[in-house]
Amino acid sequence: MELLKERILLDGIKIGTEIVKVDSFLNHQIDTKLLEQIAVEFKRRFQHLQVDKILTIEASGIAIACITSLCFSNAPVIFARKVASATMTDAYYGAQVRSFTKKTCSVVKVSKRFINKGDRILIIDDFLAHGEAASGLCEIVEQAGASVAGIGIVIEKRFQGGGARIREKGYLLHSLAVIEKITDGEIIFA
Repeated sequence: MELLKERILLDGIKIGTEIVKVDSFLNHQIDTKLLEQIAVEFKRRFQHLQVDKILTIEASGIAIACITSLCFSNAPVIFARKVASATMTDAYYGAQVRSFTKKTCSVVKVSKRFINKGDRILIIDDFLAHGEAASGLCEIVEQAGASVAGIGIVIEKRFQGGGARIREKGYLLHSLAVIEKITDGEIIFA
């Protein structure tokens, strides 16, 4: 998606050779017009699929998933919680996920009430680095007896290998911008 790549080059902040900070438009301050165009692109790429629900992980995937939902007949959006909540008193599906940027490990949880056997789930997230979050979300979907219809990622950092691992497992994965490498302060797209 050329518009997204242009925005990453214009406003993305490179930190070393592994991190691209896009908090000015994607996950801290949100450019809703850009998110709308991202959602339309996800719809174009996944339009051949039947999607019952959209699953993401808190917090930065929520806005993207919600706007994408509008393109999929307002499919319900579910997000996996990273932090235990006093209101989450019922049974849940859970998977251990390691955060690359926060250097933490947590069990992400989704209430069993929200994913049903046979549901076709589209997973949406902002970044794919090592594939931990996407793998954890796939595990949750499978625990429920549902199926992963596809995985939509806004920015994939190919050099960190997560995309290859997800594709090797047989999942349909579409990333809107794929970064091949970050070198000498420059972002190189695939």
